[in-house]
Amino acid sequence: MICVAIGGMMRAMKNSRKLKFFILYSIWCFVSLAGLQVRAEDIDISPTDSVERELQKTLGRKLEFEKVKLMEIFDLKSQLKLNTTMPEQRYDVLMSIYQAYRPYQIDSAIYYVSEARKIAEGLKDDDKENEVAINLAGLYSSAGRFIEANDMLKNIRRSGIPDYQLVDYYRAYSDFYSHYGQSTNHYQYFSQSEIYRDSLLNVLPKDSEEYRISAATRALFSLDYDKAERQLLQLLNEYKEPHPKRAVIAYFLGLLHKNKGNREKEIYYLGLSAITDIKNTVKDNASLQSLALVYFEKNDIDKAYLFIQQAMEDALFCNVRFRTIENSSFYPIINSAFQDKETARKNQLKTFLYIISIMAVLLLLALAVLYRQMKKLNKTRQDLKALNSELQGLNGELLKVNQDLQEANHIKEEYMAQFFELCSAYIDKLDNTRKGILKKISNKQFDDLNKELKSQDFINTELDDLYHNFDVIFLNLYPTFIQEFNKLLKPEEQLHLKPDELLNSELRIFALIRLGISDSTKIARFLRYSLRTVYNYRVKVRNKVLGSKEDFDEQIKAIGNLKF
Repeated sequence: MICVAIGGMMRAMKNSRKLKFFILYSIWCFVSLAGLQVRAEDIDISPTDSVERELQKTLGRKLEFEKVKLMEIFDLKSQLKLNTTMPEQRYDVLMSIYQAYRPYQIDSAIYYVSEARKIAEGLKDDDKENEVAINLAGLYSSAGRFIEANDMLKNIRRSGIPDYQLVDYYRAYSDFYSHYGQSTNHYQYFSQSEIYRDSLLNVLPKDSEEYRISAATRALFSLDYDKAERQLLQLLNEYKEPHPKRAVIAYFLGLLHKNKGNREKEIYYLGLSAITDIKNTVKDNASLQSLALVYFEKNDIDKAYLFIQQAMEDALFCNVRFRTIENSSFYPIINSAFQDKETARKNQLKTFLYIISIMAVLLLLALAVLYRQMKKLNKTRQDLKALNSELQGLNGELLKVNQDLQEANHIKEEYMAQFFELCSAYIDKLDNTRKGILKKISNKQFDDLNKELKSQDFINTELDDLYHNFDVIFLNLYPTFIQEFNKLLKPEEQLHLKPDELLNSELRIFALIRLGISDSTKIARFLRYSLRTVYNYRVKVRNKVLGSKEDFDEQIKAIGNLKF
């Protein structure tokens, strides 16, 4: 809008081409310098770029990998329907379903291992009963049900466990104390976990993969970094993508380099771990949360916010309690930083608009000065005999000046309107961005992802967050708004909110009026209602007013004012 107005005024001055070139060149230089500053900040190529790009691509295919996982579970459930009469076979299928759900969704895993437990009890098979009890205890500890997990483990007779089940038994105890320690943050439980890890190492075959990983983990937590790194790197080279063990090994390498203060290698190995977990649809993961914290420390807020969002979604879906607690402690901090950055971007846009507006005003002043100089020059060349005609021409020129001034005032008003329109159109821009991303991904033929991106859930979520934040902030500013609003209505017509509501549609409209936004068009744009809907709401509430309807809006605007 500003550029069009400037161009129109420049075309009106036929003898000022040099001035036009100078002003346009100045604007171009200013915008170019601003853009150069932004691009200079982005040119930061690190050795971990390839892993970062691969992680971004893998996150984009997350639904594709999850579909494969669900198909695997569906096939196992189909086998379960076929094995309805033979308890031993049904037990094996149930345990296979449990294994499939274990890293994906704890609650479902608990259900199927509990079903297997019923079969084991019916068969009077002690080994199977011990197996399901150990596995169920591990699931309870991951879900934060520590009392049940502890009771389950205590009820298992150590003397009755065969040697081949000791590995699962000691692992379950080690994991239990580790999870309990992360939930309570008491060192004594971590120490107890290490004691059971030592017991686990004593019963594991020394050439087994679990022994080698556990031994490397013990070296890591014993601060023997050189030994731990040597063992973990050897293991990482043996397991190729996308072997699930690769995620665990890479995560410990990332933790090792975090302790050594090598941030680049920390990001590299945590990225490898996250990629493997995503490809194997492992929701019980720690690498995404760790990556979010690393990027937050690097002040890369966008990536930190992306990864903490993914980590939180995975933890909530899988119902791993200690992961949810960890993510919840960091999520508000990263989310707040992300919102602050978004606010800073908006403020930067406002600053650019203000600067361009000032330059436009300076341009108008320069044109006015030029016009006056041209008028004086023409006056000196005029013939005395044409004085009357010259005065008539000057009158016409003065009229043109008045029209130009009116046009300038109109342009200023449009600047202000455009500024507020930009703020209102923010959600529309997000929608356009969504469509652009959809187009790019469609070119790569990600059909399933394409269907998912056509959903309006992202925009609806943003709108819900916007309205929720508006309700919270408004009620913090005017905590008695609802009570005072109801006092203006007839007793039988007063508004009552649902238990989960802060403000409903009617109250939100009059909250905007309390803030000074009385224009129904602006209210409709903000709330995404039609103008007719806003009008109907306002009329409907006016009909419920206890006193005069004419000054109802003024009474609304007076809510919350101090009374002397």
